[in-house]
Formats: sequence, structure tokens, C-alpha cells
Amino acid sequence: MKKIISTIYLCLAIVSAATAQTSANYKNRIAIINKNIYDRFYDEKVNLYFETNDSAANKGNHSFLWPLCAMVQAANEMEAGNPSKNYITPVMKAIDQYYSAKPPVPGYQAMVAREKVDSRFYDDNEWIAIALMDAYARNYKKEYLETSQMIYRFLLSGHDKVGGGGFYWVEGDKKGKNTCSNGPAILVALQLYQATHQKAYLDTAIVTYNWAKEHLLSLNGVYYDAIRVPSMKVDSAYYTYNAGTMLQSGVLLYNITHDKKYLHDAQNVAKAAEKHFYRNGRLPGNYWFNAVLLRGYIELYKVDKNKAQLQFMIDDANRTWAQEKDDQNLLGPKKVKSLIDQAAMLEIYSRLDNLKLN
Repeated sequence: MKKIISTIYLCLAIVSAATAQTSANYKNRIAIINKNIYDRFYDEKVNLYFETNDSAANKGNHSFLWPLCAMVQAANEMEAGNPSKNYITPVMKAIDQYYSAKPPVPGYQAMVAREKVDSRFYDDNEWIAIALMDAYARNYKKEYLETSQMIYRFLLSGHDKVGGGGFYWVEGDKKGKNTCSNGPAILVALQLYQATHQKAYLDTAIVTYNWAKEHLLSLNGVYYDAIRVPSMKVDSAYYTYNAGTMLQSGVLLYNITHDKKYLHDAQNVAKAAEKHFYRNGRLPGNYWFNAVLLRGYIELYKVDKNKAQLQFMIDDANRTWAQEKDDQNLLGPKKVKSLIDQAAMLEIYSRLDNLKLN
């Protein structure tokens, strides 16, 4: 009996040591990536970021808004793991410089407002609101809720009944409605509903979810990229982040309504996405798209506790660190490294560290 007990204790010690080592690995990666971002991509004089680590490639411009959508989400995940830290504030100081009060409603434009008047993308705004509402669920900072409500009002200006409903991708361009503007719109509406319990938000989420499922879900179980209007011709490209937002939306709708059809939808997307995207031991090369996919799988894991379903994403994250960083620990397969790639992997490792799965 003593021998059996000793064996059990040994096994537990091995598991505990492995867990500690994995956590240490994630924390080490997080620290390295975050330092690299602020050493190589940050313009401290004006509190803005650069698109790449190559000044010639940047052509004197600061980053587009899109990489900051990745940065603010990564900052939230870092804060979730280190509640005493304040990683979001410097990113929001940068994002606020993209604010545009242009009618019909305020929103954030694609480039720094004082440097250039530029387009306003609905999805860029949505990603910011998603991150801020994630943060609001932790710390209840009123400004995060108010900014997200402003963004929601901006989103409504990009919705109409052409093609049966749905949100456009970029303000003023009414040629198509994308999964990348509808999936995150659902998430913004659901998060606002969870925070305020105002039924209008839930109604928006359900109508948009049903529209996206009807028009953009493919026969293979993942989501097409877009539908052209008014022709209703489908753009049949597939991207991991579209699967991610619709997967996460399904789980949140299940959590709110307790209707199992939404959970079944999410489980089906999860199975289909792994089958479609994970080929030859790797995911497609856009790290940030994959970070959004991971969000969906983690949301599902919180419900079904199926760790095995996350394993391929864990494996790909570890493969990326092993195979796709340079001698300065900058991530990405190309010689010139991008801010969005660093921010995406910062989010991924922070989320995995926060999960404490091993």
C-alpha cells in the first residue's frame, strides 16, 4: 500500500512540476514579447506605435488602427493575469488619437486622426469594444463601458436591410457584408447585454447571428468571408478569425439563453474549424486571426471542459515560438516583423497562461 501511495505522490509531483514549467515558459515569452514591443515598435514621444520594426517600411507613418486592436486585447489578457498592472492605459492613449467625430456618429478611423483623414472600419471598432468589455467584466471601469456603447452606436450606422440584414465592413462601402464585421458585432452586443441587461443588445445579437448563420455558414461547417450585396454572391475564402467569432458567439448565446441549439452550433464550428484549418501540424500563418480563433475555443472550454479540443492550438502556439522567431525573439516568418504578429502572440500566450491547463 505504501508503494502505491508513493507512486501516486510521485505522479502528482511530476504533473505539478510540468504545470509550473509550462506556466514559467508562458510568462517568460510574455515578458520577452512585451519588452520587444515597447523597445522596437513604440514611439514614446507621442504615445503611438509603429506598424513594423523597419523604419523604411513604415515610411514615417505610425501604425494603422488594426494592430492596436490586437494590442488592447493582449493588454487585457496581461492585466487579467496581473491585476495590479495597468497595460491597457498606454494602448488606449494611442487608440484615442484615432478618434473621429465625423457624422453621423463618432468612431475610430484607420490612421492617426491628426496625420490623415481615413476610412472607419466597423470591425476595427468592434475589436476595441470587445477588449474593453472584457476588461469591464473584470474592473467595471465606467469609461470602458461608455466607449463600447459609443462604438455600438457607430456600428448601427453600418447596418441595413439590404441582403436581409447584417453589418457592412467599412463605412461608406456598401458592396458587401463580411463575417469579420458581423461576428464581432454579435460579441459586442452580447457583452453589452451582459453588462447592462438591456434587451435591445440581445435582440441585435440574435438577429445578426441568425443572419450570419443563414448567409455565411458553409457546408463544411466553417464560415465564408463575405457576401456581396445586392447580388448575394458569396466570397468563399475561409479565415480562422471568422470561425472564432461565430464559435464564441454561439457559446455566449448559450450562456445567456440556455438554448442548447447555440451550444451545438458552437461545438459544430469547433470541430469543423480544427478539421479545416489545422493541416500538417500547423494553423494558417496569420497569428492574430488564430488568436481570435483561440478565444472561441477557450469560451467553449469554459462550458464543456474539453481540454483535448484546445490541444492543437496549444501545439501551434508552441511550434510558433520554436520555429518562427528570430535571434532577437521577434516573431513572424518574414524578415521585417510586424506589431500585429507580436501582439497576437502576446495575447495567445497570456490566454494560455491564464487558463492554467496543464
